[in-house]
Amino acid sequence: MVIAAIMAGGTGSRMGSTDTPKQFMKLGTKPIIIHTIEKFFYHPEIEKIVVPCPKPWIGHTRDIVEKYFDTEGKIYVIEGGASRNDTLMNALDFIESNFGMDDDTIIVTHDAVRPFLTHRIITDNIRYAREYGACDTVVPATDTIVHSEDGKLISDIPSRIEMYQGQTPQSFRAKKLKMTCESLTEEEKAKLTDACMVFTLRNERVSLVEGEVFNIKITYPYDLKVAQVLLQEECNN
Repeated sequence: MVIAAIMAGGTGSRMGSTDTPKQFMKLGTKPIIIHTIEKFFYHPEIEKIVVPCPKPWIGHTRDIVEKYFDTEGKIYVIEGGASRNDTLMNALDFIESNFGMDDDTIIVTHDAVRPFLTHRIITDNIRYAREYGACDTVVPATDTIVHSEDGKLISDIPSRIEMYQGQTPQSFRAKKLKMTCESLTEEEKAKLTDACMVFTLRNERVSLVEGEVFNIKITYPYDLKVAQVLLQEECNN
């Protein structure tokens, strides 16, 4: 079984003076999260979609999902967690309890506010997750990466040719991901910034999937303006 987990647990604090989490803000005529879910809903290999979101927004999320999709047996809105890692674990627990989880179960995790991913990216994620057990969508870094340990002085400038910018989806054999997450210490959990780091902390291999520069994450008001332009181009093609 291949299951998508659309991570909608954020509150959008960096979007500015708005009480609405960014995933529910309008992009064109629809909420951002609906554009994102569409990419998975209509992909032939995705069998189930789990949408973890903030507890106060569960009812709203279910309402808008039912407005745009025939959700019978395919889309499930659940409660997210206090952190991204907690939200991921909630999704994994829900999958195991409701659908079962074996060695062939694939989970494709994706930011709710990255609505411009392609079917090719999803397909590659599924293929590489099956082959390697874990994969991360990336694009080559175009800017020089500067490393500073104290935030004041440069500690190192690594070779840009070896640097990539991480995107999502990040995809895994779900059973292995859950077991690896459960093996982490509290100190290790505190270091987590994304799901792939769970594997790198255990020296497990993570394959690279080629992303797209337009697979942007809508985080700041400027990003929303860029997204409106990208949406118009997508509609014209």
